[in-house]
Amino acid sequence: MRPLQASRFADTATLGNLYTLHPGDVACATRGDRLETLLGSCVAIVLTDPRRTMGAMCHIVHCRPAPAEAPASAAYADVALHSMYEMLRAHGINPLMCEAYIFGGGNMFPELFPTSHVGTCNARWALEALAADGVRVLSHDLGGNTYRRLAWTVGPDAPEVTAVAV
Repeated sequence: MRPLQASRFADTATLGNLYTLHPGDVACATRGDRLETLLGSCVAIVLTDPRRTMGAMCHIVHCRPAPAEAPASAAYADVALHSMYEMLRAHGINPLMCEAYIFGGGNMFPELFPTSHVGTCNARWALEALAADGVRVLSHDLGGNTYRRLAWTVGPDAPEVTAVAV
């Protein structure tokens, strides 16, 4: 995994760190930290404990399993979800008791792929994997033909998602 770019806000007493996730990144943050990413066909999963003291986000590129012969990469959905679970456990949070949000899975080339596309596969994988683990999905914004800018400050509010014109 590539290290995340992190910067400090001016007032760290109230705001915290900013983490910008790129494809294949995973981050874990505490209340007041902000997680951001830009999605097309990729999918982001946001996990948070019910009290909203911790949160984790991943930026999934591939829904298929990571190849056994290659080094583990969080670009693959199974590795990303496992990494988020491990990060949350390291902070004393049971990831199976977390709540989730899922975003992305767009069709960025609808003229080439009018029906089945990688975004659909990524979105379906995320929904099915969390359901299989018993993780409750509070909301999702999936599909369509647009990019999404996703931002979440760990705390009581839901993540903010904005459509980005191509």
